[in-house]
Amino acid sequence: MAEPRKKGLISRGIAAQNRKARYDYAIGDTMEAGIVLKGPEVKSLRLGRVTLGEAWAGERDGEIWLFNAHIPEYQGGVLSRFEPRAPRKLLLKKKQINQLLGEVSKKGATLVPLQIHFNDQGRAKVLIGVGTGRQKQDKRHAIAERDWARDKARLMRG
Repeated sequence: MAEPRKKGLISRGIAAQNRKARYDYAIGDTMEAGIVLKGPEVKSLRLGRVTLGEAWAGERDGEIWLFNAHIPEYQGGVLSRFEPRAPRKLLLKKKQINQLLGEVSKKGATLVPLQIHFNDQGRAKVLIGVGTGRQKQDKRHAIAERDWARDKARLMRG
């Protein structure tokens, strides 16, 4: 029997998605990482109020951090306040950190947060991709391929 769910809260699934990242960057490898959050930040995430449009991930003191992700303050009567754009630590194993940093340094790529979601246990996870920037002509080519795939699927159905 399914447990009752409060209206509007996300217990599993995607809380936020950075759709523009797949347009601006050619995404190579992806990796799922945990994120260190405070209680009110999780409540705000469960309402789906996070914005990843300007967010990026990077290295600080040998660890990977999520910068500039906007998680607004939870307005549910909670007394503890937090900075909406504060850097948040990502939880990765040392081997994963070394792998990501190696790819970024070799290719001149960047770490792009693609989405924040809740897994089956209800824990917040961040999907990070290693992306290389696209030129304007590459973006046009990607749009043309996507449109052709959509038209092809439409023709095959009909």
